[in-house]
Amino acid sequence: MEAADPRNSVPPGRVAPFFGFVAAVFALAVLISAGPLAGLPDRLSGMPAAFWTMAALAVACDARPFVPPGRRESSAVFPSTCFTFAILLGWGLGPAVAVQAVAVAVSGWRMRHAPWRTAFNAAQYAWALGAASLVTRLGSGGIVDGGRLHWTDVAVVGAATAAWFAVNYVLVSTAVRLRFGERWWPNLRQGLAYELLSTGSLLLLAPVLAAAARASAALIPLVLMPLFAVYRMARLSAEQEQLASLDPLTGLPNRKALLAEIAEQVHLHAERAARNEPNAHLALLLIDLDRFKHVNDALGHAVGDRLLVEVSARLTEVVPDRNLVARLGGDEFAIVVPGLTGIDEARALADRVVEALAEPVSLDGLPLDVGGSIGIAIFPEHGEDFTTLMRHADVAMYDAKHRNDTVAVYAAESDHNSAERLSLLADLRRVLESGPVGSDPVGARGGDGAALPAGAPLPATRGPEEEPRRGAEAGRWRFRRRRERPEVRHDDELINEIVTRADPIRRRAARAVTPEATTCPDPVPNGSAGASAPAAPVAAPAPVRRAARAEDPAVDAGEITMYYQPQIAIATGEVVGVEALLRWWHPRRGMVDPGELIQVAEQSAVMRLLTRRVVDDVVEQLAKWSAAGIALRAALNVSVRDLHTGEIAEQIADRLSRYGVLPDRLQVEITEGALMADPRRVLASITQLHRIGVGIALDDFGTGYSSLQHLRRLPLSEVKVDRSFVLGMADDADDAAIVRSMIELAGALGLRVVAEGVEDERTWRLLHAAGCDVAQGWFHARPMPAEELAAWLARYRPVRPAVGADPETPRRQGR
Repeated sequence: MEAADPRNSVPPGRVAPFFGFVAAVFALAVLISAGPLAGLPDRLSGMPAAFWTMAALAVACDARPFVPPGRRESSAVFPSTCFTFAILLGWGLGPAVAVQAVAVAVSGWRMRHAPWRTAFNAAQYAWALGAASLVTRLGSGGIVDGGRLHWTDVAVVGAATAAWFAVNYVLVSTAVRLRFGERWWPNLRQGLAYELLSTGSLLLLAPVLAAAARASAALIPLVLMPLFAVYRMARLSAEQEQLASLDPLTGLPNRKALLAEIAEQVHLHAERAARNEPNAHLALLLIDLDRFKHVNDALGHAVGDRLLVEVSARLTEVVPDRNLVARLGGDEFAIVVPGLTGIDEARALADRVVEALAEPVSLDGLPLDVGGSIGIAIFPEHGEDFTTLMRHADVAMYDAKHRNDTVAVYAAESDHNSAERLSLLADLRRVLESGPVGSDPVGARGGDGAALPAGAPLPATRGPEEEPRRGAEAGRWRFRRRRERPEVRHDDELINEIVTRADPIRRRAARAVTPEATTCPDPVPNGSAGASAPAAPVAAPAPVRRAARAEDPAVDAGEITMYYQPQIAIATGEVVGVEALLRWWHPRRGMVDPGELIQVAEQSAVMRLLTRRVVDDVVEQLAKWSAAGIALRAALNVSVRDLHTGEIAEQIADRLSRYGVLPDRLQVEITEGALMADPRRVLASITQLHRIGVGIALDDFGTGYSSLQHLRRLPLSEVKVDRSFVLGMADDADDAAIVRSMIELAGALGLRVVAEGVEDERTWRLLHAAGCDVAQGWFHARPMPAEELAAWLARYRPVRPAVGADPETPRRQGR
């Protein structure tokens, strides 16, 4: 049994209002045309040949109406419009309605319209012709009766044309709205340009045709040639437009067609959501073939093209006809799935696609395995327009690839390129490019012989009116050509005196100015976590910070500074070094989480700017400490990008030489993840640093799955046990066993061991019993700015674990 034509059906729930409207339009059309049609039989015998020629051409042309490719059948162009409107202008409403009704009946039969559809089409034309007839009565008379035409007649014909078009288009739009539920204006606007061009051209040709009929009926058939030419040009133009929406290789719709489809479907599903219908969800599935590049590289692009054709065929087989399958380019495909009740249906379709792609594709007897990763975005949860849905589906697809999965649904936490992150990256670049830039350091020599070259930044002498700006500038980056750094005073005069005497630069500045006391920023909690530690807001005076931002637009992006956390030799209690930790205070977000900061920067060229600033600041600070007689080793973290470029070794060597800092005072920390990403290039950079004399530490030891072979090959001087093991070793026997094993392994290889995350005395004693060398964490000190660190060192007193003390029964000692 043949299925019913969906064009002749009405969706459930809309039957009553739609057919009520159709019946009303038909009834009023009968009333409009009843009078003129009643007198038509008496007039037919006297009709001229021109009328009969037009009537015959109207019926014949409508037997094959023009349906533009790629458009719905409701957009068909009926040439009879030209002839019936000319008949209206020449012989009145009755003959025009009669000829139009016959032409509609013929076209309806040819296009297999339902009777109600044919009746409605005839009725709408009767309405339009009736409106135009009312307007033509304002003129002087018929065009074909031989009377003289005036400009007023031309204006009346133009007004009649507009009336015909307006009435017809409003009736059709209303019927479509009642039938499918589309909103009035979007539906009216989308097809208006096309209708004006097609139907409007036919209507404007009618007065010319009527004027030609005044001369001779033989001139009327000549209009068929321009009509045919317009028909052919319109078809060619429509076909070219359709081809522009198709992928030439696979024949599937392309990105342009996908955009149009999603725009239309989003509109329809928004209507459904407004009516609380369950099937108001729309899914966009983005598919990327996993091993297509290997096929292209190994077998050539011709085989790759054949593979894409086969993949497109499989997709069209597994995807229902109501869904759109498109090729976006390369090895990317997309599927639009409308009318969903939830995400489970989209997942089910994605699983079927994965199964279809899992089967090897046989080309020339060679089976090719080409899987796919699929990202899913749902309307309206994940976006309400093409751009947003496309981007979120792309994020989900790459998330599936990174997790070695086949299907992933968009999740905000996986979106590393969100608008918020892009804004954060822009702010980071701005604060790095516009931050303080330093000059050469002044000549000085520290207790270890390190020279501080001439031209080092000095605290400038300022007047009292500049004091608020100094407070706001506290803790900002220092660089070669920079604004002078403010002095920070502490409430404790003894500390101020110790710090001033320990720093010759401060001694000279103290003779010129005595700055007001300001509050230093509080460090982030638990700085032992390094760059990934959570951050706390800076506790600087809010009024001062606001004043600084008002004076300097560059400060709007926030303030970047370095904090330093001491590293304590467990056996002696001496401070043997510090770890430099990056901190960024943002005016809107407060203190930015260091992990997020690194993640944002590491994906872009901003990472190079950030690394350059960190190296400059840390090496300069080492030179200052050395000049003040403070012998410390500073460790700083570098990213994978830094190690891959090879520039990091040259930069560090240049800065060490520039500031006269001994190489063994600086240590570079690399993570196991960076090491495993590209061992060859990382090893080259590390070897260069080792030759310079810079120490190399393996950070987050135990979390990156590095092999013992790497520990043996790398020129390491230290390993840092990750805090995730250290934090739990006091309460978890497994963590304690892992930490002891790491310490024993590092000791056997002659490496120093640093334990991160030491936050209580019991852990400290357990590490001492296990033979750990250095501890870092809040048990000893939190991260702090360089100024606070100098004060902390002045009052710090070493504490040694009691010999023979039981680590399981900790004894509280002062620090």
